[in-house]
Amino acid sequence: MKPIFDAVIFDNDGLLLDTETAWTRAEQRMWARRGREFTIEDKRAMLGSAGALAEANLERLLELPGEGPALLRELQDLALEEIAVSADPLPGALELLARLRAQGVPLGLASNSNRDFVEQALATAGVRRDTFAATLTGDEVPHPKPAPDIYLLVCEALGVRPQRTAVLEDSPTGVAAAVAAGCFTIGISSIEGVVLDQADVVVDSLAQAPV
Repeated sequence: MKPIFDAVIFDNDGLLLDTETAWTRAEQRMWARRGREFTIEDKRAMLGSAGALAEANLERLLELPGEGPALLRELQDLALEEIAVSADPLPGALELLARLRAQGVPLGLASNSNRDFVEQALATAGVRRDTFAATLTGDEVPHPKPAPDIYLLVCEALGVRPQRTAVLEDSPTGVAAAVAAGCFTIGISSIEGVVLDQADVVVDSLAQAPV
């Protein structure tokens, strides 16, 4: 059977791999250093953010105006330590990757995390980097998600049109980027209470039949 799409692009954190657990541990450590408790509201605010948006969120949540760049570097360093400990593939992830590869569907990876984090996450999870024909990270594009740049560039690298590409995302930031790029977008929420209503389809996990 001919695949419906010419390519499929995966987000990484909280979609392909359970890296959100590592990010949460890093965020908890960072908040604790400042005598604060990291809450579910903080998690929802930080989910999927990168670059200037992540810096602004950190400044606001920690009430430290002007310290965004330093705060983000600190958080990334903590997350890199935590991701070396654990990064399990999420339910259905490996099976879906194998099925798509068997059908000859080109695969891409587009993550708002930086390159070092993504490489460490894939290594910890035991996912071969060459599983993906193209990968891009948030520190490698002029404007990370929610801008569409990363998805447009991965589509270009795969040699496919966005309109013929499916994207799998777990955050409002990522969904907004994929929709803006013109891709068919499947939303899979990783955090309770996160709304992904911009997506074309919303399901509970990669293992569900619609995916």
